[in-house]
Amino acid sequence: MKKILLTLIIFVSSGALLIAQRPSVISPEVHADNSVTFRFSARNAKRVSLDTEILPAPVKMTKDDSGVWTITIPPAKPDIYPYSFWIDSIEVNDPNNTYLFSNEGFKHSLVDIKGDKPLVHSLQNVPHGKLSYHTYNTAQGIAGTLIIYTPAGLDVNGKTKYPVLYLIHGGSDTEETWTKVGKANLIADNLIAQGKVKPMIIVMPYANTGLMMSKAFGTDMMNNIIPFVEANYPVLTDRNNTAIAGFSVGGGATLNIGLMNLEKFAYVCAYAPYTQTPEFKTNFGNWSPDIETYNKKLKLFTIYVGESDQYIEIVNSSIKLFKEKSLNLETMFVPGGHTWMNCKLFLATTLPQLFRE
Repeated sequence: MKKILLTLIIFVSSGALLIAQRPSVISPEVHADNSVTFRFSARNAKRVSLDTEILPAPVKMTKDDSGVWTITIPPAKPDIYPYSFWIDSIEVNDPNNTYLFSNEGFKHSLVDIKGDKPLVHSLQNVPHGKLSYHTYNTAQGIAGTLIIYTPAGLDVNGKTKYPVLYLIHGGSDTEETWTKVGKANLIADNLIAQGKVKPMIIVMPYANTGLMMSKAFGTDMMNNIIPFVEANYPVLTDRNNTAIAGFSVGGGATLNIGLMNLEKFAYVCAYAPYTQTPEFKTNFGNWSPDIETYNKKLKLFTIYVGESDQYIEIVNSSIKLFKEKSLNLETMFVPGGHTWMNCKLFLATTLPQLFRE
């Protein structure tokens, strides 16, 4: 018994010693002036760099005697930014930060620089809507997933019916990216509370990249997602109360689905749409639309993009196509690239324009 007790004491003591020797790391640390310190513990690494969309290129970090690499970057514009670390030749997220970018293609962390004033995507003291997770039967015979935002005060079994926005994420994102990174629910909460936006239901489906690049996702949207929502939520089903929007590949899907289904959508809003897909070529390669009908039925048709977006030439070619057809298209070019910082801006610009009398 004494031997067992002694062994346990040695084991616990050894563990405590290891914990005591491990350097304490706080990362990221946002300072009062909006500068940010990032830290990463990697005693044996030869080189560690910070890669963040706050800066134009990765920057080297400096190691201290305890093996912690550190860098403090200058004050940044308040927003939510993705970042990662390069450890020699391997990219990793921040192990000291639980705020992660929801994405299947890369694993980045997020830093929230709040600033002095509440931003449109900030958690504010207003009535909050609800996020509900659902599964539905897809055209492919597998379970599909949806996140549905309902505004504060909605009674699923009540008599009040609401307009609905179908909101599509970008390639390699997930159904959670619009809420965890794009803060769509908080943007809606804040703008509804300010009286700038009509209370609405927002449907955010998981849209596999492969499906979005083909007609399959559009078929799924029309034949499965929309019927599921209309059967389970108090939504207005006419076209004047139905909108669709999306980012990147999801923006391309938005154009394909929205413009090819005017009987359902009166609002079509594409954010930095990626349109180099077989479906887009099929739909718009030799497109001869009835322009009078399109312009009469489309209450809002927009394409928004960052001026330094990596797909700016593709987006401009789509804009040129639609303007040459004489469609009533509204465009907006803003600073920045193919980022979710811009996505939040685009959504906050779109919502007040939807479902106006």
